[in-house]
Parts: sequence; structure tokens; C-alpha cells
Amino acid sequence: MTANPEASKNSTNSDVTAPHHVAIIMDGNGRWAEAQGLDVSDGHNAGFENLRRVVADFAKRGVEYLTLYAFSTENWDRPESEVNGILALAIAVIAHEAQQLNENGVRIKHLGRVDRISPDLRDELEQAVTTTATNTGLTLGIAFDYGGRAEIANAAKQMIADGVAANDVDESKFALYLYTTDMPDVDLLIRTGGDFRISNFLLWQTAYAEFYSSEILWPDFYGEHIDKAFESFSDRQRRFGKRV
Repeated sequence: MTANPEASKNSTNSDVTAPHHVAIIMDGNGRWAEAQGLDVSDGHNAGFENLRRVVADFAKRGVEYLTLYAFSTENWDRPESEVNGILALAIAVIAHEAQQLNENGVRIKHLGRVDRISPDLRDELEQAVTTTATNTGLTLGIAFDYGGRAEIANAAKQMIADGVAANDVDESKFALYLYTTDMPDVDLLIRTGGDFRISNFLLWQTAYAEFYSSEILWPDFYGEHIDKAFESFSDRQRRFGKRV
């Protein structure tokens, strides 16, 4: 992925702290398209194109883990033509970008179900994950056909299937059964498009994340808008439930 030079500017404030793990709810593709007088498919194209800028941008800023909410378990309820367009676009993007991500040392992880996506998309995801598995740069989590409640329910089912005794269940043990088993909890959760919902995203992993809502629609969220999110994060005092 090649970054837009304007989008890759680091904050000029040396006191700004880069979060260890950033998660993003990428909202606003449809509204962006409507504002431009375009079809919703053009909005999704613009949204996927922004991934090029954002992944490079966050890596340059020192973020080690970036998780993107690409397609939720509820998104299947959208119009069939829109869903098919998203799936086809996802296949094309992953097939086209995985090689360059690998060359840039990015490790790709898929978070979510695989049984409902097409064989072509499943193959592309699995190949991208396998090819980049030993990379040591930015870890890019792609949450596709993902739902937080479903993830937690699935983890519980798997623990039961594995015969884990009730007395052996604690938070650390449970976390091993989540899709993010080798990833740290989220430090900063960003939602673009102005809403303040977490929309069933990483419910367990965002327990103590700082939340930042941006009015900027996803296709336009990069560069200075990331600076503002990081500046807001740096101004927070993270207590993790303790009195400081």
C-alpha cells in the first residue's frame, strides 16, 4: 500500500502519545457517496481506497496493532446488491494489496466467521493471513463477518467443547478463546461519521479503551484527522477503574 504524502504527516506535537492498539469503526461510506451525488458502491470504493492511506499512516505513527471493522454480522441484512458489491470489492482489495502489505512487514489477521463468506473471499483471506503470519511490523486485524456478542458466545462454546472446568475459567483463560487471542486490548477506539455507538464491535477488548468520535466520514478520515484523535488520546488520564 502506498500512502498519500499528505495523509502520512506525523503530528508535529512531540508530546502526542501513539496508542498501542487502535480499532476503527469505519462509518460514513454511504453518506459520503450521497453527498457527492454518487452510488453507494462508489462510497464503498472510496472507503476501501482510504485503507491505503490509513494503514501506512498508522504504521508510520508507531501504532503496533490496527483493527478495522470491515463488515459486521448485521451487515448481511443490507440490500443484496450492496452486500454483493462489498464482498466483490473485498476480494479485489485483499488480492491486490496483500502482496504489498507483506512487503511492508504487515501481519494480517482475520477476526470473524468464515463459514458464511464466499469460497473466493475465504481463500484470499486465508492466503493473506498465512503469507504474512511471520511478519513483525504492524498487525492489521480485519474484522469481517464479525460481531462482538457472537465472538463471546463462540468463545464460551469452544471452552465447553474443550472441557474447561468452571473453576478454571477466568478473564485470562477466556481471552485465549477470542479472535484476538494474541493481540492486546484496544487503547483507542475511533468511530468516524459522528455517531457514538460501538455497534457490537470488540465488546470484550474495548472494556477500558478511550473512545473518540469524529464527524469526518470514513473516506476522508486521514492525516490531520488522525492527529486530532491522537491528541485527544494523549490528553486522557487512563485510570482503568482505579483512583489516581
